[in-house]
Amino acid sequence: MDKILEHSAEILILIFLVITFLQSGIDKITDWNGNLSWLKGHFKETPLNGMVPFMLSVVLLAEVIAGILCVIGIYQIIADQKTEMALWGAIVSCITLLMLLFGQRMAKDYEGARTIVVYFIPAAFLVFLLQ
Repeated sequence: MDKILEHSAEILILIFLVITFLQSGIDKITDWNGNLSWLKGHFKETPLNGMVPFMLSVVLLAEVIAGILCVIGIYQIIADQKTEMALWGAIVSCITLLMLLFGQRMAKDYEGARTIVVYFIPAAFLVFLLQ
């Protein structure tokens, strides 16, 4: 129990990232066509227009990897008090969010970009905590 209390901030942010990325990844897998259709419209007037299926695949992969690394990081903190996998999970989460931010900015969806920043702040803070 002391291990959990000692790393409670890190564990809570890791759980936040697990929920964020695994839910998003599962949604992309279960509703691939719906996501693809919406994103094609979202990026229709951008230089990224022809790359939507590839970009969706990359984001899906990044989200799932981030979520899995965060799950492993939680386990590692609780079991061994090691934070290496948690740090990698936080870093991959930040990179994933930066990819999403780039897409939103390219689509000139500034409200969507602002939303990404809300997720980026705790992820970047977690990197800081774990370094």
